[in-house]
Amino acid sequence: MVSVPRLVVAAPASGHGKTTVATGLLAAFAARGLTVAPFKVGPDYIDPGYHALAAGRPGRNLDPVMVGEQLIGPLFAHGAAGAHLAVVEGVMGLYDGRTGAGDTGSTAQVSRLLDAPVVLVVDAAAQGRSVAALVHGFRTFGDVRIGGVILNRVGSDRHEQLLREACEEVGTPVLGALRRADAVAAPSRHLGLVPAAERRAEAVAAVDALAALVASAVDLEAVLALARAAPPLAATAWTPAAAEPVPGRPVVAVAGGPAFTFSYAETAELLAGAGAEVVTVDPLRAEALPSGTRALVVGGGFPEVYADQLSANEPLRRDVAARAAAGLPTVAECAGLLWLCRSLDGAPMCGVLDAVAAMTPTLTLGYRDAAALSDSPLAVAGTRVTGHEFHRTVVQPRSGLLLSPAAGAAWGWRGADPEGFATPALHASYLHLHWAGHPAMARRVVTAAAAQALPLERQALPPERSP
Repeated sequence: MVSVPRLVVAAPASGHGKTTVATGLLAAFAARGLTVAPFKVGPDYIDPGYHALAAGRPGRNLDPVMVGEQLIGPLFAHGAAGAHLAVVEGVMGLYDGRTGAGDTGSTAQVSRLLDAPVVLVVDAAAQGRSVAALVHGFRTFGDVRIGGVILNRVGSDRHEQLLREACEEVGTPVLGALRRADAVAAPSRHLGLVPAAERRAEAVAAVDALAALVASAVDLEAVLALARAAPPLAATAWTPAAAEPVPGRPVVAVAGGPAFTFSYAETAELLAGAGAEVVTVDPLRAEALPSGTRALVVGGGFPEVYADQLSANEPLRRDVAARAAAGLPTVAECAGLLWLCRSLDGAPMCGVLDAVAAMTPTLTLGYRDAAALSDSPLAVAGTRVTGHEFHRTVVQPRSGLLLSPAAGAAWGWRGADPEGFATPALHASYLHLHWAGHPAMARRVVTAAAAQALPLERQALPPERSP
């Protein structure tokens, strides 16, 4: 049984201020000396970065679509261990889930799975007494327990009084009322907020401002009492530790730094649990892979923003290309796929893949039910997963099937041509996966790493091909 006080921060729709409130609550309670555990519903990588700054511990994702609803309680218990309070930020509107699947994957589903009360954040900038109808509708639709409302972007004392009176009419407590504050705004670009890792000093200042704003405008004692009202949760904490770790402690390098911020905390934990020594490498700065590297994992991020800097790091690009050509097990998703191409918007990249990448105005977004089409260091052919695409780039060719018989496709799913690149030593694809739902993948990567002879360091490298 898990007895951590908990609540879910939800909203009627995107843009109402969930991230502002959730991050502010985390920071305000942390400033009071509480140990707080942050979570985000769905496949978002950016909000957890701000959560982590506020809480001082990893921001984690709870995604029933990608890991299965049976893992939500165990993953929550793992991430909330030792915490006085857990705050779960929702995704989109409270009942918005996977398209065509009801509320599957929604904030409401996660609230039910955690038996957690909901705080509804409402953008009240253009609202008057009609806010009562909106709040009443959300309280009576579905079966989640809305324990109170936090009003956001309130215009004046008179406006706040009107809104509070309206919510009282429908018996819903107002837990706080936030005025508009430019100091807490985070800049956005083509895929959402700019990650905290890319603007560390500014992000820390914004989180501090959020803590002050929420502490002054929200009844923190009432919020904590609501969270403490959550009943014990029947769940056994998930563990990343394998029953029989791969021997030898092979070094697995995992890309990090500002250009590669899209990674679930459980990925590195699973690799370590499978027996690897996990070492982070920043492709913007490192001139070679870490000493003794026997496998490379490159997650998502924004290589398009850092294309010039990544391209300028020629020593690392050539090192990665040479080691991949020598059979170094390499797994890359989305941003990692782009980095392994010959070029990105004309800027030379690693050249591991005989493919080119470019920005596009079209956003590709959504869950994909996929099957592995080729054996790779990540999965055997036939493995079925649910992953998530989120990018504004294209890669030509789309898959290894169009290159040569030796270079297969990574995934196939209904309604699309085969996607990605897969060989016995390589897996590169746009598809983001949450490895907690497929822990055998981590063991497969570490097993492939352990099978490698220790690569020569700083070997003579071949000349680059032009992009």
